[in-house]
Amino acid sequence: MSIFGRGSSAVQSSGAINPQTVEMAVTELEMVTDVFNRIVNTCHNKCISTRYAEPDLNKGESVCVDRCVAKFFEVNKKIGEKLQAMGAANSGGSPVGGSSFGGL
Repeated sequence: MSIFGRGSSAVQSSGAINPQTVEMAVTELEMVTDVFNRIVNTCHNKCISTRYAEPDLNKGESVCVDRCVAKFFEVNKKIGEKLQAMGAANSGGSPVGGSSFGGL
């Protein structure tokens, strides 16, 4: 399900908004916001000096931030796949590929 309600039943045929769908969208938005904030905090602390001598990132900082974010998403993807496989094994179904961000 997407937070934008594409292909879902966010609006019922009577024109009313489905509260369960809204709650799911809010939960997804909170999760994405939490991941974003963790990425910013982790990569900023790791890659950017606390002494701001220049207004822009230097090349080393830019490369570090790029790698940090890429690693964060790669790990998130692997964890999501592992959790899906574990859930599928527990429920007896087959896992469907993808991450918790709907393919971001």
